[in-house]
Amino acid sequence: MNTKDFNSIVIANYFKQLFDKKGYAFFTNGDYNLNIIGIRTNHQNIVTNQYDDIILVIYKEKGVQNHKMYQMTTEPGKHFMQESLGNPKGTAILVPGQYRSCWTIDKHRNKYYALCQCGKVKVYRDGNFDNVYDLLPEKIDEGYFGINIHRSNEAYTRQTIDMYSAGCQVFNNPKDFKEFMDLCYKQKELYGNKFTYTLINETDLD
Repeated sequence: MNTKDFNSIVIANYFKQLFDKKGYAFFTNGDYNLNIIGIRTNHQNIVTNQYDDIILVIYKEKGVQNHKMYQMTTEPGKHFMQESLGNPKGTAILVPGQYRSCWTIDKHRNKYYALCQCGKVKVYRDGNFDNVYDLLPEKIDEGYFGINIHRSNEAYTRQTIDMYSAGCQVFNNPKDFKEFMDLCYKQKELYGNKFTYTLINETDLD
């Protein structure tokens, strides 16, 4: 067993135990049965406008445990935190939790294929246009909001999020996003076009 295989097994075991504690599903049967996990960093809820979160994908390939880790954001960029999107409730920030079969491969804004929301999710609504993410339980909204998992620029990585996220889960590196979507297509071939996404906080990790 090489170091990569060992690390993947350790990571998979850790998250399976964490998910068991939370009552979340963790997929272990078959190749390309993807566990797609967003990990939100905590900067005292300050809008950093940076891709400072992680998306972790845990899966098996030819029966061997594997994982991929990518840079992304799970929160809106500065532009949409300070400018109205036309929703009087405010800008959407995805609430941590597990959302079963809530995404499907479809065209993001009719431009390119990504994971697009097809089931209800919960979001915090922040409508005071300041530099702080207001994650208030009384401001939670549930429904269909176009919270997609997509990329930012098609050609290069960026230093800042700006207008690339209004609440979506957004990859910074287009090559990372392509690799991620290749995994999603492999899952689709085996299990159908529905995907589960789990968002946790970095404080959930011990």
